[in-house]
Amino acid sequence: MTLYLPRAFDERDLSRLDALAASHPFATLVTVDDGVPCISHLPVLYRRDGDAIELRGHLARPNPQTRHRGRALVILQGPHAYVSPTWYTDKAEHARVPTWNYVVAHLSGALDWFDDDASLGELLIELGDVHEGRVGGDWRYDANDPAERVQLRGIVGLRVVVDNVEFKAKLSQNHPLANRLAVIDRLVSSSDAGDRDVAAWMRGTLESMQEGA
Repeated sequence: MTLYLPRAFDERDLSRLDALAASHPFATLVTVDDGVPCISHLPVLYRRDGDAIELRGHLARPNPQTRHRGRALVILQGPHAYVSPTWYTDKAEHARVPTWNYVVAHLSGALDWFDDDASLGELLIELGDVHEGRVGGDWRYDANDPAERVQLRGIVGLRVVVDNVEFKAKLSQNHPLANRLAVIDRLVSSSDAGDRDVAAWMRGTLESMQEGA
């Protein structure tokens, strides 16, 4: 499984991958068993130390994917936005067509499962700490509560040690600067939060290019 990744859209800055994982932690897990792909959707915890990346999450124990072994692909889908050709400054000279700007990461590596109480409890605590804070809640897994501890029997934890990163940021890099700025102006004024997120990513890409010039 490989991602079509033209050189212009090949993002190599792992700090931007960190930002993507933090803002879009709901992932797609893909495995293959006997030639048949299997897909689940789940929130993941992302951890990076230098070039070493690890992802953790959990699935319902009855999910047949928990019996898969070998390699896994985890997809982090970032912000995306429609781009109209009418926004370009050179639309009169070129046969511009509609397109879609987006950010996505394909992270693949060895898949490992765990179901011991200590590891599952730690996973739930970390997930709760991240996401309860986002919504202003205060729930936290309590290993000393038998009613909560028994719930662990319903899940299986997963760990993916990532050894291949395909990080695609398709953000109009193949267009002249004037077109890119025009697209940013239109997206940043949109009422859609995803459009504005794409504009922010486009700005970040321009700033990175200017710093590297």
